[in-house]
Amino acid sequence: MPTWKSRGLRGSTLEDMINRTNERYLELSLALIQKIPTPITPITIEKETRHITLAYFDQKSTVDYIGVVQGIPVCFDAKECAAETFALENIHPHQVSFMDSFEKQDGIAFFLIYYTGRNEFYYLPYRQLNEFWKRAENGGRKSFRRDELDDSFVIKSPGDNGLLIPYLDAIQLDLDRRD
Repeated sequence: MPTWKSRGLRGSTLEDMINRTNERYLELSLALIQKIPTPITPITIEKETRHITLAYFDQKSTVDYIGVVQGIPVCFDAKECAAETFALENIHPHQVSFMDSFEKQDGIAFFLIYYTGRNEFYYLPYRQLNEFWKRAENGGRKSFRRDELDDSFVIKSPGDNGLLIPYLDAIQLDLDRRD
């Protein structure tokens, strides 16, 4: 009997939760954030169902989400982490470059990390990720530990607004610390 492998669904629950949160933010007129699809070129398409069965990526994707929060440009990428240590190999140089350019244009860039073992959502400002990135480039550790992160960026439990991952408070904290 063939074994079902769930690796292809990794992150889809996180993505669903973020998408529902973004829909709720739009309903509340707080933000407009959209999922950025990864561009692909189909190779094989089933004639009957018109489903793509084989494809390749056209180009490297930049971030998972992009939009605007109360007039502020925002972009972020969502990652899951089962361990207490996050390997930087899960982030690509072109993503770091894009986020760096985005912030230079007065946008807010960040990573939304779901620590599955802790059942904890964490807002990682791009600036802090960049410190870890530079440390690795300079011969240091190629990862960061959860205990290196600022606990004030842990995203609190959902409120009464139906928000599954209420990350706007973390964006506000990020903005407050920039001033």
